[in-house]
Amino acid sequence: MNMKINLSLLTLALSAVWADDGGWHTDEDKLLATPGPCTIEVRDAEDLTQEEFLSRYAFSQPVVIKGATDNSAFINDCKREVMLKKYGAKVIRLSSANTYSYRKVDVTLDKYVQEIMKPQTLGMLGNETFYWFGDNNYTEWQELFDKYIPPPYSLPGLTGVYSFGLAGAGTGVPFHFHGPGFGEVIYGRKRWFMLPPEKTPHFHPNRTTLQWLYEDYPELHPLDGPLECTINQGELIYFPDRWWHGTLNIDTSVFISTFLG
Repeated sequence: MNMKINLSLLTLALSAVWADDGGWHTDEDKLLATPGPCTIEVRDAEDLTQEEFLSRYAFSQPVVIKGATDNSAFINDCKREVMLKKYGAKVIRLSSANTYSYRKVDVTLDKYVQEIMKPQTLGMLGNETFYWFGDNNYTEWQELFDKYIPPPYSLPGLTGVYSFGLAGAGTGVPFHFHGPGFGEVIYGRKRWFMLPPEKTPHFHPNRTTLQWLYEDYPELHPLDGPLECTINQGELIYFPDRWWHGTLNIDTSVFISTFLG
């Protein structure tokens, strides 16, 4: 009983933190995407043990997990003002927002935030859009990563590697797959679309997720549609090995993934 009361108080305390956009505000008229339905199972961490995670989700299906960790210290350091003050001069590597992310550009964080990071438009292709996700220099970013509390779930024999990012509203990565892992939203909202390995989605690798949402998604037969859910601040999503997934940032978003390998 005391444990549940404490967790409830923690959730209430963190909700006040998460309600703040951290300075990463997006004007309403720039938001071209909205949250959709959630067809992925949602669980509270207080009711999900490591044993059940392994038996029910780890190797077979995605899951959204709420209330897993208290990352308030990490959240604070991811505020716009704090990041620009502490890390603005650091060089980051941007990737093109297409399926294979094969183009890279190096800029300072300050230049990226002030000049490059913009809300996505429907006319921009994925290979023309650059945003920051991954390619993190662990030595340079160790001070920030040391404050992050990773998801309290694991797969046997695998360790986690962080991939941190920041992106404008409407950006995202088209369908792709890789090994298992977790995605967490620090600020903003991120809409996830998922399909099992045997169900290859139809998409153009250089078309953005936003274009796919407007042009292809409405035409999908219900049996061909992906599982999906919009992840809010402080929530986790788990993606199993080789599951197809595409992402779409509803707002300007700060996020971190823990890839297991």
